[in-house]
Amino acid sequence: MTATPTLIEHAAFYVGGEWISPSSAETIDVVNAATEEVMGRVPAGTPADVDAAVATARAAFEPWSAVPLADRVGLCSLIALKLQERAEEIAVLVAQELGAPLKVGMGIQAALPAMTFGAMEHLVEELPWEQRIGNSLVVREPVGVVGAITPWNYPLHQIAAKVAPALVAGCTIVVKPSEVTPLNAFLLAQVMDEVGVPPGVFNLVTGVGPVVGEALAAHPDVDMISFTGSTRAGRRVSEVAAATVKRVALELGGKSANVLLDDAPLERAVVDGLKKCYLNSGQTCSALTRMLVPREQLPMVEAIAAAAVEHFAVGDPMSLETALGPLVSAVQRDRVREYIRTGEAEGARLVVGGAEPPEGLERGFYVRPTVFSDVTPDMTIAQEEIFGPVLAILPYDTEEDAVRIANDTDYGLAGGVWSASEERAVSVARRLRTGQVEINGGTFNPLAPFGGFKQSGHGRELGPYGVLEFTEVKSLQL
Repeated sequence: MTATPTLIEHAAFYVGGEWISPSSAETIDVVNAATEEVMGRVPAGTPADVDAAVATARAAFEPWSAVPLADRVGLCSLIALKLQERAEEIAVLVAQELGAPLKVGMGIQAALPAMTFGAMEHLVEELPWEQRIGNSLVVREPVGVVGAITPWNYPLHQIAAKVAPALVAGCTIVVKPSEVTPLNAFLLAQVMDEVGVPPGVFNLVTGVGPVVGEALAAHPDVDMISFTGSTRAGRRVSEVAAATVKRVALELGGKSANVLLDDAPLERAVVDGLKKCYLNSGQTCSALTRMLVPREQLPMVEAIAAAAVEHFAVGDPMSLETALGPLVSAVQRDRVREYIRTGEAEGARLVVGGAEPPEGLERGFYVRPTVFSDVTPDMTIAQEEIFGPVLAILPYDTEEDAVRIANDTDYGLAGGVWSASEERAVSVARRLRTGQVEINGGTFNPLAPFGGFKQSGHGRELGPYGVLEFTEVKSLQL
């Protein structure tokens, strides 16, 4: 697998089943995360482009919602097959746009979108489309026109997690992908066109958040906004959307705690915890970035972590030997390095890594995999989402203390608990105020509901809950 050196240019939006010219000549450059060179270019959309896409989606909504459920599901299955056929192309493209190593790209960035579309046929029979309650027939109907605003870290997966369930629910959709990693979204639009998704059901407009994203959120003919991104941006989306009292689903940031209880198998727990922290170079909202360990076990945990970091090879994302590629942009790289400096300045003890570029990788947006210890709950690196390969190890004294520290952030997206006793681990997990918890390294389940408590957002994606998110409930009194 090799990256193409040619510039990837898209000059049109996909609206109404056609490739249409944007209203403005302005464009956005897409930068290769490993080389820092411009690799692509997409149109910079305007509110007028959003108006056109929403009008098309609105016109398509009634006929699409009347299409039999089996046919809507069938189209999703066709999309899944086409994405599987283009898996290598997707992995290479995301490796360039985002910096995700190819082995991560094939296993996650390319595989999960296809899996999400393909899973729809296995979900629909489980869903409570109709329910009899006394003399009422309670029915689920599509919410309407959906505006989907998606992030750069799992770009195609996050689009699929919104588009697939929205289509199955009977909604039409306008997608605004991140302007940092937008190229993969055009590939999905090509697939939609190829399999015959009716005109206006899926629409794609690229642009920056303050322009295209806000126009979508404010639009009176958009019935729902599904947003994934930072908590700061999520607040703004909610504020703008409130003017039209539309439905808003938010999947936002995280500062997830991985609680190692005093009987945990340390080596397994620490190594797995590092993997869960460093996945996608730490650019994962549900990353387990805080490792809580018994104070007396701190030296052993540090030694295991320091030894394990040596096995996380940092380098060219196009190499199958690479475990950690570059971060997505210069802005993100500089932000993460500043957090590392802040950790040192506030008294956290650097175990491994640091703010300097990895040796031999001065070009590209690389950050050294870093581990801090003796981190206290009030430190910046224990409270704020860093979104890079930085692990904070926090000591605790009692199980009660561990639960308190784990819950002591504004976030509540994910978490982990390790113990020799699954029953004990589950008991602690139930006390964590967070949307999902791994028990002894439990595997991510793409059919389980995903979403957060507190400032990690509201609403759920994936699986049956992800489909229900795009429905309204109506009672028919008989």
